[in-house]
Amino acid sequence: MIRRFPRLAAILIALISLPTSGMAQDASALGALLVADEVYITGDDKLVAEGNVEAVYQGQRLKAKSITYDRSTEMLSIEGPMTLNDGQSTLVLADSGELDRNMANGILRGARVVFDDQLQMAAHRMDRVNGRYTQLYKAAVTSCRICNDDHAPLWQIRARRIIHDQHERQIYFHDAQFRVLDVPVFYLPRLRLPDPTLERATGFLIPSLINSSDLGFGVRVPYFIKLGDHRDLTVTPLLATKSTTLALRYRQAFVNGDIEINTAISDDEAGERSTRGYLFAEGKFNLPRDFRLAFDLETVNDDEYLDDYGITAKNRLDSEISVTRARRDEFIRGAVTHFKTLRRRESNATFPTVVGNIEYEKRFFPKRLGGELRLFAEAHSHYRSSDLRFDGPDFDRFADGRDVTRFTSSLDWHRSWILPQGIHTRFQTGVAFDKFLINQAGGTSRSQASEITPSASVVFRMPLIKKTSNNATHIIEPMLQLAWAGGSNPDVPNDESTRVDFDEGNLLSLSRFTAPDRRERGASLAYGINWTRIAPKGWTSTLTFGQVIRNERQLEIDGTTSFTDASGLQGKASDFLLAGQIKLKNGVSFTARSIFEDFSNVTKTEARAGWINGKANIGASYIWLQADPAEERNSDVSEWEFDGSYRISRHWTGSAEWRYDVVADRNVRAGVGVTYTNECVEIELAALRRFRTSTNREATTDISLTVGLRGFSFKTEDKSYVRKCRK
Repeated sequence: MIRRFPRLAAILIALISLPTSGMAQDASALGALLVADEVYITGDDKLVAEGNVEAVYQGQRLKAKSITYDRSTEMLSIEGPMTLNDGQSTLVLADSGELDRNMANGILRGARVVFDDQLQMAAHRMDRVNGRYTQLYKAAVTSCRICNDDHAPLWQIRARRIIHDQHERQIYFHDAQFRVLDVPVFYLPRLRLPDPTLERATGFLIPSLINSSDLGFGVRVPYFIKLGDHRDLTVTPLLATKSTTLALRYRQAFVNGDIEINTAISDDEAGERSTRGYLFAEGKFNLPRDFRLAFDLETVNDDEYLDDYGITAKNRLDSEISVTRARRDEFIRGAVTHFKTLRRRESNATFPTVVGNIEYEKRFFPKRLGGELRLFAEAHSHYRSSDLRFDGPDFDRFADGRDVTRFTSSLDWHRSWILPQGIHTRFQTGVAFDKFLINQAGGTSRSQASEITPSASVVFRMPLIKKTSNNATHIIEPMLQLAWAGGSNPDVPNDESTRVDFDEGNLLSLSRFTAPDRRERGASLAYGINWTRIAPKGWTSTLTFGQVIRNERQLEIDGTTSFTDASGLQGKASDFLLAGQIKLKNGVSFTARSIFEDFSNVTKTEARAGWINGKANIGASYIWLQADPAEERNSDVSEWEFDGSYRISRHWTGSAEWRYDVVADRNVRAGVGVTYTNECVEIELAALRRFRTSTNREATTDISLTVGLRGFSFKTEDKSYVRKCRK
């Protein structure tokens, strides 16, 4: 008789030869396992397992109060409460049910399905079909924590029938009602949503309401379209009282790279054009022989469009295509960049709009000579579309049509030694060649020039380490550089080194100009000291002080200084540099840098304080820049800026931003927001005020409300927002 039973029944019958208490049979060779307190066979050839029954078959785990197997129908009758786990991410709970021997087909009563411990479906009856489909009747779906059956969840979707396709990982609703606190809000005859295990699926994303002084009141509803496993399209229409906008985002991943395209077109009343739009695109690809291709495209047909729609705060757009290869001893890069200015006081005709660069750098390690040889070569060119040879009636400081091409090459030798007393010494010498070709110079400079620059420098560092009685470590490092560079700056326009910063990164450099169209000449001495303190309780502090002294000022052909006044490098002796940082164990940090002639005359100051931990991400910045017409700054700049968010409680997070112009005594930008998040919903309310400035035509106010349902997206990792039930 045993041979006539199917596989699972034979396993159950085999249990009767074991003791009836704590009975178990391991039948892993047959792919099944059953544990029960008691097993017996009735007179009508039914096998019954009772008491803490647990059955495992092909990764599925079934727990129940009792299981009865009828060999004539090959069905399992299950008395609950029962749970069925598919071994992956789905858990089924029910009061009772009938399943076939493979647990793939059957009926469950009083059933509830839980996905990834975040989305649950409850039904009067549930049918399992072929181990793939789960059909629920008179069902409700929610991701809200239900603590008391007498209280309705915050939101739920009720439907006459729900079908879950485990293969496609989709949930289909028939005659669906969306309810908030059990109050019907709207009705949908058909609805499809992804289950939480699916990363990408076609469907609506989180919508948002906006109220803008420029765009009016409207709603933004993004719709995600899965075009395949490696590409997708997001369509986001915006319908507002003053704007009709369609935004698109396309993404595609390839074997050797990826691309992303963002674009939008608007019909609104805010701009000078009736139809406005923008296009941003970027991509990266791996090429043969370790080369990498990268491109980005940025264009807009209205200068105010990006700011009006909050897309980006950039006021100069750059589009570039480049090919790069970086190896341990070699670097190659070629790029063409197109710039488009959105600033009112700049003209694209007289702005260097097209810039080309080719760079090559190679390192060699000669055994006989020792040290390291560096070979560098670069070709640079920038182009203006204007044909004017002299300055026109605009605000551009450049000659209107001047185009410049530069060729640079250099060969340098570096070598380091450790001298007695632990003094680290680094010697560098080399020669550089620069060639300039200027078109439409307009009398501001020569049409061509060249220069050879020999150079040499030696740097001494002497790190001193001390450990105090409280286990704090102090590292003090005096630094000294002696340098010399020959030649003189040729009569060529300064188009590249227009902004020079003096900081701890270039204190010990041969030249602090940002490009080879200018080089520091003559003899110089740079000195400084670094101090680092590492405390045993986990906080550190650093401080750097330094200055550069030269035998001559860096002058142009016409006698003007090569460095701007705000750079702090314009005299024989530079301004003093002071920079420091403090990092505490609790996430608080403070960074500051200042350049000053003396303590009563500060040239530049910047500082930022931050606090980052599990609850807070807060930062505050201050910047001071003295007026310098050479840097297109006719008045001092003094600004405060604050941005941050703080998790007030388990569910509430507040955020704020603020920017204030001290010199003009006015606000530039202010915003505030609050977000409520729990396991089933996320609601964000934000307001942003942009005040009228020299770059903003009118003050604007934007208010947005975003409501998102949690649970249907990919598995939520952060469980700290989940509400807890009171006992």
